[in-house]
Amino acid sequence: MLAGTGSDVGKSLIATGLCRIFRQDGYNPAPFKAQNMALNSYATPDGLEIGRAQAVQAEAAGIACSTDMNPILLKPSGEHTSQIVINGRPAGNRDSYSYFRKEGREELRKVVHEAFDRLSHRFNPIVMEGAGSISEINLRDSDLVNMSMAGHADAGVILVADIDRGGVFASAYGSIMLQPEEDRRRIKGIIINKFRGDLRLFESGKRMMEEICGVPVLGVVPYAGDIHIEEEDSVALGLKATKSAPDKVNVAVVLLRHISNFTDFNVLERNPDVNLFYTNNPADLSSADIIILPGSKSTLSDLYELRRSGLAQAIVRARDNGKTVIGICGGYQMMGIEVCDPDGVEGKLNSLPGLGLLPVKTVLTGTKVTRQVSFRFLGDENLCNGYEIHMGRTEADKTATPLNTICDDGTADGCFADNRCFGSYIHGLLDNATVVSYLISPYLKEERSENFDYAAFKEKQYDLLAEHLRRHIDIDTLYKIMMRHD
Repeated sequence: MLAGTGSDVGKSLIATGLCRIFRQDGYNPAPFKAQNMALNSYATPDGLEIGRAQAVQAEAAGIACSTDMNPILLKPSGEHTSQIVINGRPAGNRDSYSYFRKEGREELRKVVHEAFDRLSHRFNPIVMEGAGSISEINLRDSDLVNMSMAGHADAGVILVADIDRGGVFASAYGSIMLQPEEDRRRIKGIIINKFRGDLRLFESGKRMMEEICGVPVLGVVPYAGDIHIEEEDSVALGLKATKSAPDKVNVAVVLLRHISNFTDFNVLERNPDVNLFYTNNPADLSSADIIILPGSKSTLSDLYELRRSGLAQAIVRARDNGKTVIGICGGYQMMGIEVCDPDGVEGKLNSLPGLGLLPVKTVLTGTKVTRQVSFRFLGDENLCNGYEIHMGRTEADKTATPLNTICDDGTADGCFADNRCFGSYIHGLLDNATVVSYLISPYLKEERSENFDYAAFKEKQYDLLAEHLRRHIDIDTLYKIMMRHD
């Protein structure tokens, strides 16, 4: 298990790299995180929902993802409330206080233990990931994902500490010493992550860390800004790219408060013809050729915020001025005439008018659609792939033109107004070269670059990450820790 001294210390990235290393070394690894909190999710091949990070880790391991890799997913929906997804299916909304109470935890504990047991019978080793900090002693009795899970799995624990945020000695030492003796014995090593500068300057620090903590430092891992692995946290999105690049196609993704599945735009971001940026400033949209409304965990709340902030008016104005506006999932719903929530699925807002850019109306429902799909974009002969995760039913005007045709059943998806205005429920829409070419070709100033092979790009990044970790972590000692049973 990779456990953390805090949130965002880099556990997920290291877990991804270890999955690739173990696969390279001839093993059959799989990732596992008992409970994940994220808005970035993914549909498994059997149409269930897990956290995106575990899907990425499974891809690095060379296997299909499954709900056993992330049996509990919490999707924040605002006001201290989250949708709880258990074994891939929504199980209602809970506020944080009621969820983290000790009452009822044994039922959830059984869920995660059974998922791990099923997974460990199929794969070896299991690369487990904790959540947040293991030193939150006030939550120890209700813990499902950290040391209690390590105990069930009888796993050796490697503590991941973030040196970039400061206080690395105190956070590592405190995290270990705050554990009861039984759990403290499980901690077999430390990985210091996010190092900047000359590694030689930390040699004495490494020895000091080992002396005060009583466990070996397995590695000091530097930042690797040139390695690109799909992210789960949306915190840094607003810092990405410049707001205008005159020699490229400028694409603005509207930075919604509850943005989800922003990995939809990774392929576009890597395209050499494109400058992609995220913004919640109406003025920034004037420099964009293309505006994308992304997915949202709380469509009505984000639609309300679009109107309050002036973004809605700016998007409509951009459309009137000939710019391209497209929507994906929640963004597609917002582009319609109206979004209604008669059953209070999302909260207290019953309905709001949409942006009126597409002749569709949406009713939010308690039934969630989760599935992987193959489709044809505007009747093109090239087969495209993606996935759906949404709660809501969208009906189009009889005169509306569908955007996509789903191959399995011939049903329609999305709505097409013209070549500069359309929407779809399909995440991964922009992972397909056919769609990207159609989207950006009106704005290309010269012959476009060769289509970007995102699948090959991701495979290369996993290999680069594995190489980076091998260079900076003592993998031989890690194997010895894994083989030892004490």
